[in-house]
Amino acid sequence: MASLIECVPNFSEGINKDTINAIANAIEKVKGVKLLHQDSGEAANRTVFTFAGEADAVIEAAYQAISIAVVKIDMRQQKGEHPRIGACDVCPFIPLSGIQKEELNTKVKDFAKRVNKDFGIPIYFYEYSATCIPRSNLASHRIGNYEALEERIAKQIWRPDIGNSFNAKSGGMVCGVRDFLVAYNINLDSKDVAIAKNIAGTIRESGNKKNNNKGLLKKVKAIGWYIRDFDKCQVSINLTDYKTSSLYEVFETTKEVAKQFGVKVTGSELIGLIPKEALILSGKKYLANSPNATDEELIMSSIKALGLSELKPFVFKKRVLEYLLNE
Repeated sequence: MASLIECVPNFSEGINKDTINAIANAIEKVKGVKLLHQDSGEAANRTVFTFAGEADAVIEAAYQAISIAVVKIDMRQQKGEHPRIGACDVCPFIPLSGIQKEELNTKVKDFAKRVNKDFGIPIYFYEYSATCIPRSNLASHRIGNYEALEERIAKQIWRPDIGNSFNAKSGGMVCGVRDFLVAYNINLDSKDVAIAKNIAGTIRESGNKKNNNKGLLKKVKAIGWYIRDFDKCQVSINLTDYKTSSLYEVFETTKEVAKQFGVKVTGSELIGLIPKEALILSGKKYLANSPNATDEELIMSSIKALGLSELKPFVFKKRVLEYLLNE
């Protein structure tokens, strides 16, 4: 069986269309790779690309995309709402079929060495590729963002796994092998960032460290922010295991917590792609009284109940991974 993997690199550019298109073109030029989706946000100043194919081809496409980013993105001028440490902030690789994490991890480590050698970017490994437990969490690598990276490297506070010098223009890059992650934002009828941050601290697994409180939902990471693109605050969430905490559970829990702060949840937004199963699991909760519902009916019930089309139309055949891979 041929190896099939997915790559979801996040680049610190969501405004300059020429740069975004150049990165997309670099990905699409690699034979054996399909660019499935790209999602740009101006306020976040970030673009997430999703592409898949044979393992070596996908890794080459990631390298070619980074080769464009190091030329066109200058972190010394880059500003945005989203946490980041570099031009290619994070570059995760997800095994889909025909390849185990161990084999893919070896390829990713070689890829990281090549990126460092050719572009001088300090590399940090996370998730399955992490060199120690504290480094498995992406948030640990982003403490202080790009602005603090030079000092963290110089003072040996957070030494790169590959490379030992700061790259002023391109910053650093986090990469590694991980399981599928659902990037998901919940919209609030509020512009108060403090409220969004408090809600995030209440629901995420790590809780609110200021109050030493544990969070309500396992396998959930969350931050609160204001997005001027939509003139409202969001709770920005990463579901690292949608079977442990489903979209249904995350959305409904956030609604209840928001009430405690006097605000309402108005809908939600999916970033990138999502596995079919994740929408079906939530659909079964929303259509609990319809045991014979079809997959499409379950998916549509999730889209409606979660308000996934509030900010822009959610066309599930363009956003569900399996449908795109089957095309």
